[in-house]
Amino acid sequence: MEQAFSKNEKVSYRLADILTRLNMGEKLSIKSLAEEYQTHPRTISRDLNERLAFLPFEIEGDSYFLPSHYLGKLTYQDIKNFAQISGFANLYPKLDKSFLREILDSRANSVYSAKGYFFEDASLFSDTLSVFKAAIQARYQVEFVYKHQPRLVQPYRIIHHHGCWYLAAVSNNQLRAYRMSRISQPQPKAELGEFDFEPTILKQLENEESIWFGQQKQEVILSVHGEVALHFKQRQLLPEQEVIKSLDDGGLLVSSKITHVTQILPLVRYWIPHLKIVNPESLQQQLESELKGYLG
Repeated sequence: MEQAFSKNEKVSYRLADILTRLNMGEKLSIKSLAEEYQTHPRTISRDLNERLAFLPFEIEGDSYFLPSHYLGKLTYQDIKNFAQISGFANLYPKLDKSFLREILDSRANSVYSAKGYFFEDASLFSDTLSVFKAAIQARYQVEFVYKHQPRLVQPYRIIHHHGCWYLAAVSNNQLRAYRMSRISQPQPKAELGEFDFEPTILKQLENEESIWFGQQKQEVILSVHGEVALHFKQRQLLPEQEVIKSLDDGGLLVSSKITHVTQILPLVRYWIPHLKIVNPESLQQQLESELKGYLG
């Protein structure tokens, strides 16, 4: 068993190194790789032609390399950016070479697992995503149907937020968010000419953590019971969460900034009875009234 473990580990390290070097644009020959990794050329050939057969190799003589356009020659920063956009950035401790080796290891599925995450099936509206991607790059306005109404917008960003995809676009001089899955019949309007990105809009997109653009934020103060306080110390479970005070009984006072009550009430309901809205009192009263209505 120990010998098999060592063999798997060597394979994972070798594949990780080969992938990393290919991604950096290196040209790799079977002979030189075999010498470097102290293995038989047939093993390297199997690595390239079987284990990594999904890659679109180009071959010159004995050298294998990737076309310049493939994966954009991703750097680790590119991978981190992708992870952040996709919502995976905090699932694992770090995205570096050693982690890549772990994932490539055949034993990884006995260590890592992720459950309970909801993500839209973006393949259902992939054509719509492509239209907006091209329009944003070309800075063309786009016309589409949303909630049975025609819209003409200036698209700025495609945003992944809590498992769902949104289009951030300007309509009537106001930044809005449109659920991508509800958009139909998108048509770029190249004939209207290019538009310029407004610096104030770009700054707003950079600073805003939610998709509730252009709305005034409200601070909500909540008390957290000591039994679950550790969860709120370790993770950002509420929008723009900030721990204000640690209480003598082990609980917390927490601040959250929201632009709409739907950002906070479902979360409080989930944590009942360990969470309570202290201020504004009217929001706690609204929550209790909704619960009484449900129980009734």
